[in-house]
Amino acid sequence: MNINRAAARQLSWMLALLLLASSAYPQSTTPEFPNPGKVGMSGDQQRQLGLQAAAQVYKQMPVLPDNSPETQYIRQLGQKLVATIPPEYSWPFEFHVVAQKEINAFALPGGPMFINIGTITAAANEAQLAGVMAHEMSHVYMQHSAKQASKAETTGLLAGLAGAVLGATTGGLVGQLGQMGIQMGAQGLMLKYSRTDESQADAVGAVIMYKAGYNPQAMADFFKALESQNTGAPPQWLSDHPNPGNREAAIEKEIRNWPPENYQTNSAAFQKVQSQAATVRAYTAQEIAQGAQSGQWAALNQKNGAVFRPNAAVPVNASARAPASAAPAAAAVSLQSVLPSQRLVTADLGRMKISRPENWQVVTPRQQGESLMIAPQSGVMGNAVGYGVVINAVAPANGQRLSIDEITAQLVQDMEASGEVQSVGQAQPIMVAGVQGRSLPMQSKSPFSDANGHQQAERDWMVTLPQRDGSVIFLVFVAPQSEFARFQPTYESMLKSVQF
Repeated sequence: MNINRAAARQLSWMLALLLLASSAYPQSTTPEFPNPGKVGMSGDQQRQLGLQAAAQVYKQMPVLPDNSPETQYIRQLGQKLVATIPPEYSWPFEFHVVAQKEINAFALPGGPMFINIGTITAAANEAQLAGVMAHEMSHVYMQHSAKQASKAETTGLLAGLAGAVLGATTGGLVGQLGQMGIQMGAQGLMLKYSRTDESQADAVGAVIMYKAGYNPQAMADFFKALESQNTGAPPQWLSDHPNPGNREAAIEKEIRNWPPENYQTNSAAFQKVQSQAATVRAYTAQEIAQGAQSGQWAALNQKNGAVFRPNAAVPVNASARAPASAAPAAAAVSLQSVLPSQRLVTADLGRMKISRPENWQVVTPRQQGESLMIAPQSGVMGNAVGYGVVINAVAPANGQRLSIDEITAQLVQDMEASGEVQSVGQAQPIMVAGVQGRSLPMQSKSPFSDANGHQQAERDWMVTLPQRDGSVIFLVFVAPQSEFARFQPTYESMLKSVQF
């Protein structure tokens, strides 16, 4: 088995080289995006890791608020670049600006991307800035970070969520990122790519720029300008990104025979935001490292309104304490918009796999301690889920060993303490994936009103499943009391599909 796996990796590597080699020869047609290939980690896993890591950036670095002119401009430029990527290969990219003087940019698995203010002020024009962003987006497109972590090395994502719930200490996030070549330190995130990764990011970035109306040569011009400024230590961007060789010549050869276009070089919006960026209070890498240790940036970001809100995730806060909300009920939703598809697809959550209806999405948590949800888009309202499944994990504090009954009872107590959820029976044994857990019916108020606009009762079916490390994964299946029977067969099928 190991031999076959090694052979497959070698074949994949050879095909990648062939793809790069072929793209270097003269082309007479418009360039097209390459197939990024497959990796051992699912898209849901990569997205979840990226979101958790991005939340850490907000604690370790000064980030500009979403409504700042610099962030608004970067997001508009970023979306212009994203629009060129085929939907089947794209990711839910989102863009943020770091108030750091040094020239740098990095993109995390799944799409979160950070641009230093120093990069905006250093670019000679909009095309050069677009080149940096296109290059970083290409690392996500090609899934370079995920390709460094084999499927066998992937540890549980849910373990990383458990840490903030009952005080358990896990290395889920840090361990996962380390396997992917991403180091977390006082200065934030440091990504280590190979020369081959850099060549691919240059090649794919050139395609993104071309299709967005920018001359890919501007990307090479920016890199060349960075190298010419090297009077001592290399700029941070170059130290994080190994030079694949003569990248300027490679890019020039790549684009030499592409059909000519009327390229855009600059814009009034870029010139305006660049002038504004020069007035922003920015910090050196050393200052940022010192501030991260004292918690300065978390406090500053909070004060400035720079709060991490993933663009592509539903803004929920489905915590372990309450799967529903006591807020006034929203208008009734169309049953057709929330009914589950009969076709189930597998969602890989790390330590657990579970089948989900094809038309329901995996909604990843914004930070540790919050729950993951599988729900139809119409089934989520504000900070509550009215149709779907809430998933999280808990573990006893201080390394205690508690029984499944003790932990289940503690969960029920915590939920009932919120005043929003109430148990309506006794926990009963249930077998799931060869593990004996507990099943418990509960009830609360649905965040959605009934067809007559009245508040309606909600049924919440909680299942707790013990793990070998002493933690417990719990699932709460949610639907209005009057409609729960329609969803129960799907919930039972999902539960039967669970694999650890």
